[in-house]
Amino acid sequence: MVEQVTHHQVILAIIIRANFKKEGISFFTPGDFSQQLGYMNRPKGYVIEPHVHNLVERKVTLTQEVLYVKSGKVRVDFYDDDRNYLESKIVEEGDVILLAAGGHGFEMLEDAEMIEIKQGPYCGDEDKVRFEHRKENISYK
Repeated sequence: MVEQVTHHQVILAIIIRANFKKEGISFFTPGDFSQQLGYMNRPKGYVIEPHVHNLVERKVTLTQEVLYVKSGKVRVDFYDDDRNYLESKIVEEGDVILLAAGGHGFEMLEDAEMIEIKQGPYCGDEDKVRFEHRKENISYK
């Protein structure tokens, strides 16, 4: 199962649920995303030929991050670029979420372990702007 969270036709997030299964290879992101997210399901004995990646200069202007929920349950709150709350989703053990645009926040609904993957190098305080949310507006699916 794959879900997209969108706002005004902009993809804010892509969630790949733990129960997603498909033969072959699938990419979930448009080709212009600076973070590409794919899935592979190959049988025993399948070979991916050894390879190196060419040096290709890329310009990354927006941080996109991927979270793998190793354990637990997490509510992800989505915001537009003006910091207005939009909606929330629950991700849990085995789910993967790509945070592609807009704002986001998290509340751990259970003890949780997550692995985060994003572009570098890390820019410290220049990397993000924190803001408060109004908890009474939160409703999740």
